[in-house]
Amino acid sequence: MKDLFSPYKFKGMELKNRIAMPPMCQYSVDKKDGVATDWHYLHYVSRAVGGTGFIIIEMTDVEPDGRISDFDLGLWSDEQIPALKRIVDACHSYGAKVGIQIAHAGRKAEDAEVPVAPSAIAFDENSKQPRALSTEEVKGLVEKFRSAVARAVKAGFDAIEIHGAHGYLIHQFHSPLTNKRDDEYGKDLTRFGREIIKAAKAEMPEDMPLIMRISAKEYVEGGYGIQESIAFAKVYQQAGVDMFDISSGGEGPIAAWGRPGTHAAYQVPLAREIKQALDIPVIAVGRLDDPILANAVIGNEDADLVAVGRGMLRNPHWALEAAASLRKETTIPRQYTTGF
Repeated sequence: MKDLFSPYKFKGMELKNRIAMPPMCQYSVDKKDGVATDWHYLHYVSRAVGGTGFIIIEMTDVEPDGRISDFDLGLWSDEQIPALKRIVDACHSYGAKVGIQIAHAGRKAEDAEVPVAPSAIAFDENSKQPRALSTEEVKGLVEKFRSAVARAVKAGFDAIEIHGAHGYLIHQFHSPLTNKRDDEYGKDLTRFGREIIKAAKAEMPEDMPLIMRISAKEYVEGGYGIQESIAFAKVYQQAGVDMFDISSGGEGPIAAWGRPGTHAAYQVPLAREIKQALDIPVIAVGRLDDPILANAVIGNEDADLVAVGRGMLRNPHWALEAAASLRKETTIPRQYTTGF
């Protein structure tokens, strides 16, 4: 019987439990150089000490103008590798495996002087007007993703996550709402994502998992739903994605009629549908802070991993607390045993 504390082996990555920390931007690169700081080190390593099996480093961008803000992490330079490697090595020493989310914000790059996008459509009336990328610039961005993945491999990460969700650049390409191009990247909405996946796989060891985060549902009028996301996820699976991280939304201001649920586990049905339709491992995320609920998601085989976001922001030792409340065995740091 699988539960939250069952080990999980996926390709070359072996996890001690099914608990993941999802990527959550810290906006803490004070020097604006994309280099991880002591804050990032303490933030991630404390979750490894706290028993998390799989930690996914926050959105890390492939070029300076691909950041949501200038305070975000980057992997456009070799100078950014050592600080990330320090985090990975420390997390490994405490029994956690580590992935990293590689991304470009596209039209949602708030600090870019002129953001770029598939088409010149602003996010909302309060956002900067983006310019449409040329075909050659799109091809160049594929290569920037390739280079960032190569640097992540050098830093020692156990898995790569490509960010295709939340209205960022890859999502902007595969959504009919934001891609009105008439070149090859408009005629085939998944082409940009597919090319990034293939470029990433070419830089990764054969046994390293490639994860893709997708928004399985959009919450605006005319937005796509689960059937459309199943269709494009199948294309991405064929291109080389090994696991999907299932979220939703982010493509525009949420319409009143399409507002997402605020109840616990509201995105789990989306994860379950993708998992069943594609017969592929998935990560569930979204209001899964209750250990009993998170455990049920694994026990019911709705997902293979459960990502706990806000719960881990509140408590770096969420996994240890979950083991205690569920009465499951887990390794507790020797220095903390008297607390449990």
